[in-house]
Amino acid sequence: MAKQSGLGWTTLSVDNSSGTPVAIKNDVTNLQFATPRAVQDVTGVDKFAIERLLLLADFSITLNGPWDSTTATTNVHAVFKDVASTSVARTTTLVVNGATLPNEVLYTDYAITRANSGELTWQTPGVLADGTVPTWA
Repeated sequence: MAKQSGLGWTTLSVDNSSGTPVAIKNDVTNLQFATPRAVQDVTGVDKFAIERLLLLADFSITLNGPWDSTTATTNVHAVFKDVASTSVARTTTLVVNGATLPNEVLYTDYAITRANSGELTWQTPGVLADGTVPTWA
């Protein structure tokens, strides 16, 4: 397979608190996500290098973008404005270059930053909610 850029991003959707998927890729300027695994050190005293077992899988994501508080129901503010008052897992679907990664995510914050240059931006981190192993399709 040929190497690919991140320019083939076709889907970035997050459910609002009512469970309706909202396409937010136009409002997100950058993101990072990870699918780490926990490990257990099982090294015996007879070893000269570490032995480990793979344990539970996880998923984390952080979305970032410019502030937009318009009344549209299809923007990031409409999706995340109630993060502090709800504890609803939200289906988050990423599709880049034909590869899909859907997860149930608990978003833990909706932070707004006003930089000294005048920029007004938002950031929202999320973590795996439902115990389903993150799997690329």
